[in-house]
Amino acid sequence: MMGKVYDSAAAALQGLVFDGMTVAAGGFGLCGIPERLIDALRDTGVQGLTCVSNNAGIDGQGLGTQRGT
Repeated sequence: MMGKVYDSAAAALQGLVFDGMTVAAGGFGLCGIPERLIDALRDTGVQGLTCVSNNAGIDGQGLGTQRGT
């Protein structure tokens, strides 16, 4: 069975994210991380997220863009 394909990361997140939720991000190091999805998550304006990852990236890249937001 094929999964749904969305036009954008923002469309994929629509109606799924809310304040205080926990999300997990895949990837390893700075390669293979879902940068567009992370950016779209930030742009939703949700607050108080707990992000789980084996590598949070660096300041300004990957989940590092979400630190302090």
